[in-house]
Amino acid sequence: MSARQPLHPGALLTIYLGAICDNWRALKARLAGAECAAVVKADAYGLGALKVAPALYQAGCRHFFVAHLDEAIALRPVLHPDATVYVLHGPLPGAEPEFVVHELVPVLNSLRQLDAWRDLACKVDRPLPAILQIDTGMARLGLCPQELDVVAGDPERLRGVDLRFVMSHLASAEDQANPANRAQLERFRAALARLPTTRASFANSSGIFLGADYHFDLVRPGAALYGVAPVAGAPNPMRPVIRLQGRVVQTRTIEAGTPVGYSHTWTATRRSRIATVAVGYADGYLRSLGNRGYVQFDVTRLPVVGNVSMDTILVDVTELGENSIREGSLIDIAGPDLAVDDIAGRAGTIGYEILTSLGNRYARSYVGG
Repeated sequence: MSARQPLHPGALLTIYLGAICDNWRALKARLAGAECAAVVKADAYGLGALKVAPALYQAGCRHFFVAHLDEAIALRPVLHPDATVYVLHGPLPGAEPEFVVHELVPVLNSLRQLDAWRDLACKVDRPLPAILQIDTGMARLGLCPQELDVVAGDPERLRGVDLRFVMSHLASAEDQANPANRAQLERFRAALARLPTTRASFANSSGIFLGADYHFDLVRPGAALYGVAPVAGAPNPMRPVIRLQGRVVQTRTIEAGTPVGYSHTWTATRRSRIATVAVGYADGYLRSLGNRGYVQFDVTRLPVVGNVSMDTILVDVTELGENSIREGSLIDIAGPDLAVDDIAGRAGTIGYEILTSLGNRYARSYVGG
C-alpha cells in the first residue's frame, strides 16, 4: 500500500505511531461503553496502513475500516485473526466471494449489495457477516428511505446475513451547533426501530464529541487519530502525529526588485536570501500555499514566497543568520508547531487533504507504537 523508500530523498517524513495510539486511547476514554474502531482507509490517511493498523491493534483496537476491497485484502494479513476488517464501499458486482476468501466484512449500502450478499450466504450454506448502512442525510452511501422501507417490510431480505451492526454517517459533526446532527440522529434511531435488533454505529471522529447519544455500540474515528482537530473552532485535543522536513537544495541572495518563481507572483522588497527546498506540489505541498504558507527552521517561522513548483518551494530565509541555512539543511514543513489544520487553513482546504496528499518521494520513518 505504501511506496518503496527513496534512496536519496529530498524530504523526511516522521510518523509517530505512539501519538496515533495515544489519540485512539484518548477517544476511547470518552466512551462509556462503546467500542472504538479505527478508520485506516486511504493508506491510513496517507500515513501507511500496514504500519498504523498493527500499532493500533497492539493498543487494543479490534475493528478496522477501509474504503476499498483491495485495501482490505492488503491489510488482512498484518492483523491478528481476531481483528475485523470492514469495507465501507461494500462488494462491487462479482466481488462478493473475495470477501469470504479473505475473511472480510462488507458494509452493504444498497438493495443490490444486500441481495447479492444474501444469495452468496445461501450458496455457501452459512450466515455471512455484514454491516447494513442507512443513509440519514448525506445522500452518499447507504439505503435510501425507499430501500429501507423494502428491507423493513420484508425480513427475508436479511436471511443469511449475520448482521454485525447497522450504521450511518454524520455529515456535519464537526459543527456541533448544526441542527443536521440531531436530525440525523433522530432518523437513525427511527431506522433502527424498524430493523432487527442489533448493534449500531454512528459517530465518526467529530461525532464522538457530540456526546453519548451519538456513540451507540461502535464509534469510527478516522481523522482525529491522525491529529486533525475534531471540533471546528475549538482547541485541538489530539496529538500531532507527523513531522515533515524538506532539504534545502540551494540558497541565493537577491536584490530588492527581483521577482522569483513561476509567473513572478512575488518580488523582493529588500535584499533577501532565498532557499530552494525540495518539496513541491508533486509531494503534496499544495500549489495554493504559494505566498501563503510558512515553514520553520528551529524556532523561526519563514514565509513561502512565489508559486509552488512541482518539485520545490522558495522560502525567504532573510531573518536567519547568513550561515544558518546551507545546502542539505532540513526545514520543517509540518510538525508540532506547524499543525496540518493550520496548513490546511492557509491552503483553503481541510487537514484530511493535507495528510492524504503526502507524496511517495519522502523517506518515511516510524517512531513508537
